[in-house]
Amino acid sequence: MHTLKRGLLAVCVVLAGVPAMAAESHAGHDAQPAQGMQGMQGMQGMRMMQEFQDRAAIEDLMWRYARALDSSDADAYAAVYTEDGQFGSGANVTKGRAALHKMVADLKQGRIDREAKGEPKRPGTLHMVTNHSISFKDADHATYNAYWVTMFTALGADTPARVGAVGRSVDELVRVNGSWLIKSRNVTPQD
Repeated sequence: MHTLKRGLLAVCVVLAGVPAMAAESHAGHDAQPAQGMQGMQGMQGMRMMQEFQDRAAIEDLMWRYARALDSSDADAYAAVYTEDGQFGSGANVTKGRAALHKMVADLKQGRIDREAKGEPKRPGTLHMVTNHSISFKDADHATYNAYWVTMFTALGADTPARVGAVGRSVDELVRVNGSWLIKSRNVTPQD
């Protein structure tokens, strides 16, 4: 993530220089149009920088989502959703942070209970989001379309890593108090 942020910072620095270059290219011309153009380009550069920052924040949000799920961190999982956020898979919908927290905590407890009974250890999971597309509805709302893959980790030579499931997802995201969060996540859209 730090590499991505440094790369975006470099792009933003270049974009920030665009208004200055535009003003220099208009030197010797009527000052009024140059100032107007500089202001417009400056605003456009600021909007582009904000969009780069928002895209990086959304990619970080989706990384934290997947990592929290794979590590069975119920607190971190619930924290990526809005208070009334929801996760949907077909007819099953889990709504609200408390219910989302319980969903992941129950998955973790089930694993602990099975291992306590002496049942064989089950493989872990790796949730991956690929080929994503972010569409901004306005400054504080976005749609995140992606394909996803759930892998089961290897448990030795007899149980290699394997694909558990694949699909497509649609996430509705909202900025709350300056942070992007998941309002709804649907991992089985019907279109």
